[in-house]
Amino acid sequence: MSNTSSRNSRVAVGASTLAFAMLGGAGIQSAAAQSIVSDDVQETGAATSLGEVIVNGQRVTSTPKITAPLRDTPRQVTVIPEEIIATTGSVSLVDALRTVPGITFGAGEGGNPLGDRPFLRGADTQSSTFVDGVRDTGAQSREVFNVEGIEVIKGASGVYTGRGGAGGGIYINSKSPKLDNFIAGSLGIGTAEYGRATIDSNYQLSDTAAVRLNALYHDAHVAGRDEVYNSRWGVAPSIAFGIGTDTRATLSYYHLQSDDLPDSGLPYNNPLVRPRTDLPRVAVEGDGSPINVDRNTFYGLTDRDFRKEQVDIGTVRLEHDFSPNLHFRNTTRYSESSQDYIYTQPDDTQGNIYYGLVWRRANTRISDVNTLFNQTDLYGTFNTGSIRHSFSAGLELSKEEGENDTYTITSGGLPLASYNRCLPAAVANFNCTTVNNPNPNDPWVGVITKTGTPTNSSTTTKGLYAFDTITLNPQWQLNLGLRFDRYEAEFISALTAGARTTFKRQDDLVNYQVGLVYKPIEAATVYATYSTSSTPVGNALAQGVDSNALSSTINAAFVPEENKAYEIGAKWDVLGDALSLSAAIFRVETDNARITVADGTVAQVGEKLIQGLEIGVSGEITDAWSVFAGYTYLDSELVKAGGSGAAFGLNDGIRFPNTPENSASITTNYQVTPQFNVGVGVYYMGKVYGNASTATINSTKYIPDYTRVDANATYVINEQLNLRLNVQNLTDEFYFNQAYPTHYATVAPGRSATLTLNFRY
Repeated sequence: MSNTSSRNSRVAVGASTLAFAMLGGAGIQSAAAQSIVSDDVQETGAATSLGEVIVNGQRVTSTPKITAPLRDTPRQVTVIPEEIIATTGSVSLVDALRTVPGITFGAGEGGNPLGDRPFLRGADTQSSTFVDGVRDTGAQSREVFNVEGIEVIKGASGVYTGRGGAGGGIYINSKSPKLDNFIAGSLGIGTAEYGRATIDSNYQLSDTAAVRLNALYHDAHVAGRDEVYNSRWGVAPSIAFGIGTDTRATLSYYHLQSDDLPDSGLPYNNPLVRPRTDLPRVAVEGDGSPINVDRNTFYGLTDRDFRKEQVDIGTVRLEHDFSPNLHFRNTTRYSESSQDYIYTQPDDTQGNIYYGLVWRRANTRISDVNTLFNQTDLYGTFNTGSIRHSFSAGLELSKEEGENDTYTITSGGLPLASYNRCLPAAVANFNCTTVNNPNPNDPWVGVITKTGTPTNSSTTTKGLYAFDTITLNPQWQLNLGLRFDRYEAEFISALTAGARTTFKRQDDLVNYQVGLVYKPIEAATVYATYSTSSTPVGNALAQGVDSNALSSTINAAFVPEENKAYEIGAKWDVLGDALSLSAAIFRVETDNARITVADGTVAQVGEKLIQGLEIGVSGEITDAWSVFAGYTYLDSELVKAGGSGAAFGLNDGIRFPNTPENSASITTNYQVTPQFNVGVGVYYMGKVYGNASTATINSTKYIPDYTRVDANATYVINEQLNLRLNVQNLTDEFYFNQAYPTHYATVAPGRSATLTLNFRY
């Protein structure tokens, strides 16, 4: 495997390293397992400097909760290292996650915020995203300029995360100071007015201390969506003391500020029909896919729409090695995030598209979230006779608070909603526009004021957990985990009739996992595991799409939804450990989902089921050829979906949203010469439903399947410089990458090209 210096002269090795890491394959170690891996790591104390620890050329994961090498961990874990983020030209979390099959992305709307909303195994993971092991609650679009790597832990992960995590969790690991002096970065230009610059500088202060600074400026439009743009800048300084010693401290700060023109996309082609006589009908009801218009059709208003985000995170991490077999880590973090936007949703609820018109509904949000988090971990190894234990135990304490408000918008002295039928007055003052020829620069005039009646949410969590990988003999291991959380949530409604209403809920969450691992040979593992997760009301802190929002007396009475997951899999390293193979079958059951029943009330009698298969191949096929490929099959079913009145039971047995039956990806690179490397990525996503309704012809909403092809080429100029060309969506495929349940689908970018000069001194 390559090291930092060799990557400058041999690009393919870096590509193979990233591919090798991605399926949690050969020998990648966890923090708690390190002390049984390498005496050298124990002696230097580097075992607990999580992030870019390399053991025999292999990466170490960021969380001590995984107490075995990833090859011996009884669940699927995908590791996306910094190399693949760079090689694929990824500039956001969404870009990086597209390389992992089986992950889809949902859309926000109205009271549900814009931002990253990944789905793992059919479960919303927006509130199960973590930065350096800490839950990152605030809705946002995440950057990668300060990212060392990303880990996707699949399966019901309540034992790791506490609340949520029915399909897994996403763990983002930040860059940290090193005992080295370097300055690195990139300068990129491209189509769609793309411009990006990053800097990564590290300075060694002493034999045991270093400081690091990462910074970013990014400004670009979206290919095929001429009016849409993303502009942001960020800075991330950090300083570490005691590196390589028994006692270490790291202080870090992260700031990201964004200013975008947001884009909701296109309406679906089958809204309810609202007949009118003043205009001829120009369209018929469709099948629930997005309307057929030019890719560049944009219904927003450049003078009204905006999105501003700001994220600030301060972290203090203290670590101590009591011995080579016992380690301590404490993390304290305070974070603030805000989201402020008005964006145009091409609303179709009144059937205007049948008459060639679209209502420019304004979705608005003013939200602020702050969190205080402390986590203490104690981990290491010990023996009981001939049995080896690799353990981790910890305590998590957190307080999360959020406030959400909106804008009130009037036009011509009337609320915007009064124009939703697109009558002549609505068209005249640009609150409606035409389906085929909207003008984003229309001179819309209105009054925008902050509503001033916010809602407030808070959660307090106290969690205790313990993990143990028990090595019974060289062939058999038992993997155990148990977690208890005291979860308290509160929601205060907006001011109505001079009063606010408070709803509260307290739950004790108990989650666990039991895994059995068999190793027929050192390079192969066969496993079976059972795990659970819990989703209480208020899980998303009103910062995501929360079907279990703590916003009513009815919801406050519900116990957490419980998920049970079963998984059987195998991992095998072949070709002298150069190529890693991985496969798993899984089943996730939810038995007490909240549904509407025939009399219109809500009850916890719903049932959901998802079953699937994952296959992966990653590593080096030859010295010059590396590959990362994966396939995911998802079979989802709403076993009991409920429904009010006559609709009761009509949706039983159908698929639920954001679970494409088939998805696949392959990223491969080939070293043509010592200086020249080429690569290609092919990503397939099957049909994705935005909702789970077939009750009427107008109910089903979906986005069609698609295949996207990317290409890249890298030329090494010298040891300090290389030049990389990325072409995204090479075939200019017109596809959609997010499906909202009712109104719209998000248009994916068209073909774009970027040229990046990377440097390191």
